[in-house]
Amino acid sequence: MPESDYPDIRELHLFSDMADEHFLSLMRGAYVQNFPPQIELITEGDPSDFLHIILSGSVDLFSTWNGRETSMATVRPISTFILAATVKDAPYLMSTQTLEKSRIALIPSQDVRAVFDADGNFARAIVTELAQCYRSVVKAQKDLKLRTSLERLANYLLRKQKNAGGAAEFDLDYEKKRLASVLGMTPENLSRAFKGLQPYGVSVNGARVRIGDQEDLERFAKPNPLIDDFTT
Repeated sequence: MPESDYPDIRELHLFSDMADEHFLSLMRGAYVQNFPPQIELITEGDPSDFLHIILSGSVDLFSTWNGRETSMATVRPISTFILAATVKDAPYLMSTQTLEKSRIALIPSQDVRAVFDADGNFARAIVTELAQCYRSVVKAQKDLKLRTSLERLANYLLRKQKNAGGAAEFDLDYEKKRLASVLGMTPENLSRAFKGLQPYGVSVNGARVRIGDQEDLERFAKPNPLIDDFTT
């Protein structure tokens, strides 16, 4: 791996407090690859040979069953993905595919597990990250199971608006087919949900969303930090 990539990776919470010699040991066994769009990096069920770190671009985490497919999450720089499989030496539970040209660092999973045993700070950082991932999964399940499709879309739009700095107009992160999958809907249900939010001041034109009545939408959506705040 080029040493020019070391500082960005070192800044990740996962690697920030580990001993220098252990970090360098991981980097010596790692390498970086550039991938074009729509390349499958991981196939669910395969052994977890590498811990992946996305340095540029974006990656879709998805799963398939019985002829159906769903998007689980989108990963953007700079972050790791599917850490749990690496730590447990277990098969991947999701597949991944590049959404655009992406630069990915790959660290052999056996090296990660060896340094986990040797470096207490690294081990604690892994536990913290896995705990955060677990809490995010619980919140996503609460969102899916406790809310209607209309409520899920309303709260998703409020979260995206917050990430966009609170502007009344902003662009969706995903194309609508992928957004429907992320929210646990069919594309047809998503289209109906957007129409269902029109009385609450929501209008959409392509990927552009406008929230015309903030208070009315929030009264309907009832955002809850125990569901919607994925940072805690």
